Amino acid sequence: MRAAKQYWVLAGMVVGLSSFNVTLFATETDDRIEAAAKQSYVFNMYLIGDDVTIRSKEGVVTLTGTVSSEPYKLLARETVLSLPGVMSVDNRLVAKGEVPAGYKDAWLVTKVRSTLMFHRNLNAAAIKVTARDGTVTLTGGQAIGTDQKNLATEYAEDVEGVRNVVNEMTVLTPPMRSDESTVSEPMDDASITALVKMTLLYHRSTSALDAAVETKEGVVTLGGKTGGEAERDRAAKLVSDVHGVKTVVNNMTIEEAGD
Repeated sequence: MRAAKQYWVLAGMVVGLSSFNVTLFATETDDRIEAAAKQSYVFNMYLIGDDVTIRSKEGVVTLTGTVSSEPYKLLARETVLSLPGVMSVDNRLVAKGEVPAGYKDAWLVTKVRSTLMFHRNLNAAAIKVTARDGTVTLTGGQAIGTDQKNLATEYAEDVEGVRNVVNEMTVLTPPMRSDESTVSEPMDDASITALVKMTLLYHRSTSALDAAVETKEGVVTLGGKTGGEAERDRAAKLVSDVHGVKTVVNNMTIEEAGD
């Protein structure tokens, strides 16, 4: 009788200890998720001026607060969703400005600005974007060579809803190359994945793609299907110019008509 009682006491202690360990592990994981989100490149570069609160419970993350625009609400979600240990994201963030219906000019300006910001070969912060009746005008930025100016035009034209682009950016003479290496700011894989997804979504030529995106130490692997070789190559080109991307492994397959 005494042996049986001792058995059940020990069994209860084991179950209790196991439950405690599981709870402790879950708490540590949640703390790690919250810390990783706050320390991510996206939150420190794009969302640094916004009021975002991150709460994780057993891998289910809730985002509350405000962001400057609708694209950054989605960017926050995609970044957190890409973090290890995250099961799902309840995005309750509120954009300070309401999303205009359809393709109004104010919404076009927001989308073009956001799209240009994701590409490292442009000094997007210096580019002023205005729009009227679907025509987007780029001014204020100083492009280093005609290639950068043309790239800004190409990216802006590829935003859904843009009818025409007038590029009045000033072209500067490219500086002489020096032997000094430029140290780029390190980026986490979750931020890179989020920026890649947003880039593919906001460019008209790739917005319909159901692409799978994985990033490991800056190497981005694209999966999923495309409608043709041109679309597949376009996706890789856009992704290769995203901040933090070192290499693109394009595993996207071409979907034959009728599949």
